[in-house]
Amino acid sequence: MVAASFWSLLSPSIEMSERMGNIPWLAPAVGFGLGALFLFGLDKVLPHLHINFDPKQSEGPQTNWHRTTLLVLAITLHNIPEGLAVGVLFGGVAAGMPEASIGGAVALAIGIGLQNFPEGFAVSMPLRRQGVSKFRSFWYGQLSAIVEPIAGVIGAVAVMHMQSVLPYALAFAAGAMIYVVVEEVIPETQQDKYTDIATLGFIGGFIVMMILDVALG
Repeated sequence: MVAASFWSLLSPSIEMSERMGNIPWLAPAVGFGLGALFLFGLDKVLPHLHINFDPKQSEGPQTNWHRTTLLVLAITLHNIPEGLAVGVLFGGVAAGMPEASIGGAVALAIGIGLQNFPEGFAVSMPLRRQGVSKFRSFWYGQLSAIVEPIAGVIGAVAVMHMQSVLPYALAFAAGAMIYVVVEEVIPETQQDKYTDIATLGFIGGFIVMMILDVALG
């Protein structure tokens, strides 16, 4: 997500802003900040629990909801910027923006698709351990990502009809994704006993996403 945020979103946003004759850093900076603030706001109003955290460490409004429900909400929360990022980039391609390439959009979609596998497991496995049927466990794991195509369609339609906002939209998606990484993903990986593996996984994932984006973009 960090690699995708720069190569697929922020870098095209800077190039696009410069080509439009605007201050090169203005749209990326404003969009990035707004994206982070958007997720910050959702984080405060939606009760959720990060993976590997104790139920007492749940965030957002206090609730008696089950641990698994809070976990599903946490994963759903950070799936929003992922779907938005893919939709905005494909929307830019459809709008004919030279900075938004189909290769870059495909690379971003592949990268996000790969990291969705462990997220689905993180929802399905706890449900299965609690005695929920295999089908329902699988189904709930899929539902946690239902916001991605919805956010993707919204992002694509928005930039196709308002091309002038595309630099802001790209940076907005990047800001939202970076917020998720810093607020949720990194703390989650450091709460378990496999912190070294998690750190190496982060480095490996960054390299894979960089290669995909540069090779296809």
